[in-house]
Amino acid sequence: MTTADASLPNSPQASIEPGRLDAKTGAIVFLAFAAAYFCSALVRAITATLAPVLTQDFSLHARDLGLLAGGYFLGFAATQLPLGTWLDRHGPKRVILCFLALAVLGCLAFSLATSFAWLLVSRVLVGMGVSACLMAPLTGYRRWYEPATVLRANSWMLMTGSLGMLASTLPVQWLMPLTGWRPLFWILAAMILLSMAALAWVVPTWQLHKKNEPTAPATTTTATDAGYAPIWRSRYFRKMTPLAFFNYGGLVAVQTLWAGPWMIRVAGYTPLEAATGLFYINASMLVTFWSWGMVNPWLARQGWHATRLITWGVPFSLVMLALNIALGSSTGWLGWALFCMGCSVMGLAQPAVGMAFKPSLAGRALSAYNLMIFAGVFTVQWGIGLLIDVFEALGLAQVARFQAAMGVFLCCCIASYGYFLSVRADNSPEPPNP
Repeated sequence: MTTADASLPNSPQASIEPGRLDAKTGAIVFLAFAAAYFCSALVRAITATLAPVLTQDFSLHARDLGLLAGGYFLGFAATQLPLGTWLDRHGPKRVILCFLALAVLGCLAFSLATSFAWLLVSRVLVGMGVSACLMAPLTGYRRWYEPATVLRANSWMLMTGSLGMLASTLPVQWLMPLTGWRPLFWILAAMILLSMAALAWVVPTWQLHKKNEPTAPATTTTATDAGYAPIWRSRYFRKMTPLAFFNYGGLVAVQTLWAGPWMIRVAGYTPLEAATGLFYINASMLVTFWSWGMVNPWLARQGWHATRLITWGVPFSLVMLALNIALGSSTGWLGWALFCMGCSVMGLAQPAVGMAFKPSLAGRALSAYNLMIFAGVFTVQWGIGLLIDVFEALGLAQVARFQAAMGVFLCCCIASYGYFLSVRADNSPEPPNP
């Protein structure tokens, strides 16, 4: 990480003023947050691997499976607006520790579930509990790191998420015969507790100003900063919102659920082959996000900012989605890996949105954008399941109904990209209204 422009105390537990972190402290803080985000991504994606056994144990339809997986994102989305306010007010450390306690309870409750309703409520609770695992560090990075480092840190956080999703595939499939699916959630709860201990130890306490000293201008809250009004007014935020909902949300929906059922029910994979395919997909995303982190600072110096990269990168994902739909049963893990890799450019949107606002609004801006993403994940994840059941009722064959459902999703992605191109706005911080 980049050397600070503000001094730091020697202990990583000490309170600090908002400012740059030195390289060593920045790296330690990053690793602590990355451990929590790894657990978040693992528990997010595990339903794709467990889909066959959960379907069998609870007699789930496609719509039930979509709702169960989407319940995580419903809980996630429900917390985003208050989360942003709390992050700006209390800072990343206090907020993420409180939220992760809910995730531990949710994992334990999921392991004890005896009905679909119990599974769903537990899944929603888990989603609420891990909902700060990306927004908390991104809020901190906005103040602690230089702009180019923010883009790199964001990409490497997403790489860590891909590592968590990787762990949810073959490792989970291998453990299933030894433990069953319920003890897996006891292990997840223990991992989250360990990440909480690391965060409590190394992340600096957030303070806006020292006692008996005037508040820094950059962190002063004015009437115009209250609530989310400055966020919703931003043309750049509105420009990026449909892409967040359909394109980015759709990436997560496919990666964490529908790639698995497609490989089993359309391409004819066995559960083990599907888990292996998911492993390859998530490994591809890990390498992709690592690469973005390596090249982002250089690209920024060359004038390739996030909005420009998104403009040129999204069409590749749309072409791959259309090709996957057209190929039908011939589309395996490689087709979905290429689609997800094409969508990875949307990972640059979150730090770009954060940079569009001054630091005192960063938590709310990032959380509001995350709300759009995860509301989209829930809608796309459940919506695809509903459409599959609808097309089944209309008499379509299994492959055709998956293709038709994905075709509706493709149309939504194309429309959101068209809106993105139609709005002229960049992420330069907007001046306050007079």
